[in-house]
Amino acid sequence: MTDIPRTIDDKSTADDASVRTAVELGLPATIAELCALVRIPSVAWSAFDRATVLRSAEAVATLARDLHVFDTVEIKQAGIPGGTELGQPAVLATRAARNGRPTVLLYAHHDVQPPGKDEDWDSAPFEPTVRGDRLYGRGAADDKAGVMAHVASIRALVDAAGPDFDLGLALFIEGEEEFGSRSFATFLDENVDALRADVIVVADSNNWDVSTPALTTGLRGNVTLRLNVRTLDHASHSGMFGGAVPDAMMATIALLATLYNEDGSVAVAGLTIHTGDTPEYSEEQLREETGLLDGVSPIGHGSILSRIWSQPAITVTGIDAPSVDNASNTLSPSITVRVSCRIAPGQRASDAAAVLEEHLRAHAPFGAHVEISEVDCGQPFLVDTSGWAVTEARRAMTDAWGAPPIDIGVGGSIPFIADLVRVFPESQILVTGVEDPDSRAHSPNESLHLGVFKRAVLTEALLLSRLNHRSGQ
Repeated sequence: MTDIPRTIDDKSTADDASVRTAVELGLPATIAELCALVRIPSVAWSAFDRATVLRSAEAVATLARDLHVFDTVEIKQAGIPGGTELGQPAVLATRAARNGRPTVLLYAHHDVQPPGKDEDWDSAPFEPTVRGDRLYGRGAADDKAGVMAHVASIRALVDAAGPDFDLGLALFIEGEEEFGSRSFATFLDENVDALRADVIVVADSNNWDVSTPALTTGLRGNVTLRLNVRTLDHASHSGMFGGAVPDAMMATIALLATLYNEDGSVAVAGLTIHTGDTPEYSEEQLREETGLLDGVSPIGHGSILSRIWSQPAITVTGIDAPSVDNASNTLSPSITVRVSCRIAPGQRASDAAAVLEEHLRAHAPFGAHVEISEVDCGQPFLVDTSGWAVTEARRAMTDAWGAPPIDIGVGGSIPFIADLVRVFPESQILVTGVEDPDSRAHSPNESLHLGVFKRAVLTEALLLSRLNHRSGQ
């Protein structure tokens, strides 16, 4: 990496107006390109067609090439550790820095969550639809808008500074973030020189609201696992043997209940809590943003944001059991569930996985047989906010939004950031985003607020333009 310059010359101020104009004029085309990406159903999960993810990668690579600023643009795959399977295709584009300028790595992902049931959407999930000031569609926010924020900000930089600018750039658009980034670590190791940067911008997070930007400074980690509970060799008649024989459904319900205290907080010994200040956030705001029904109380203790950002949480995200329509008077011999545990910053994911597994085995009721498999871990993360890049990002946010940013934590996880820290310990990491509390990422009717998108693009464009003039020692 370069020796980091410490001053920005006066020309960057003059370029701000050109950047603003470029973002404004380019916005219609940028939104049209985003819509084209949303139409590609690039779900990276194993049950879906891999060809759609490749098609999405090809579309992103074309967008990168059409910028005419990169030395190389490639679609690349890396191996998944522990086997011979390749991960999903990613796009990697690079441009060398000149004249001692820094290099910025821009990250986003072009794969999306499965759409779920079409009937839960107000419009088709892969047909981008504008209603009011929002663009609806799977991936419209998470994270194809992040992809387009990078593309649009580079385009604005070119319009303001010309294609012969000095800033170094690396564009890394991953293809399997929603499927666990299984080949991410291998990809980093195989492309370490191309990805090396002074600043890493991860455009995959949230803003405080549609009028207030946010810089994400804390992320929970995660542990997911597959839990199978067995009590019988075969199904039996519930009328004949119920009351004497514990069925697997009964045992599973009882076991899962041990994960929670009476107030709904996590009851697993050894899962830790991170202590930190949180902004004001009312129960009314929580209800409005989540759709919490009247009469249903929030769970946990402490400030609401500490429960979301700084405490562990456990969710049963799936269950394999007889359906209601196919229910019979039967004692189920085996039940399988998917358990997702979010862990607080400051705890290693492997330690959290160990205490969670220990709890499940120790609390298996009636001697039920418990099998735990498919354990995946993602590390939590705390951003070092002392660097010059954070200062510049906050200044760009304030100028683009007309309001200073709020430092936030995120209840969700971006586990690959721990890999970035491992491979690039000297890089400054900025976690930004294009979403707002109503974006409903991962849910039906996912959407992007177009005003937020415009301000996010302008923020990044201003940041790149200013770093392009960063000089001196």
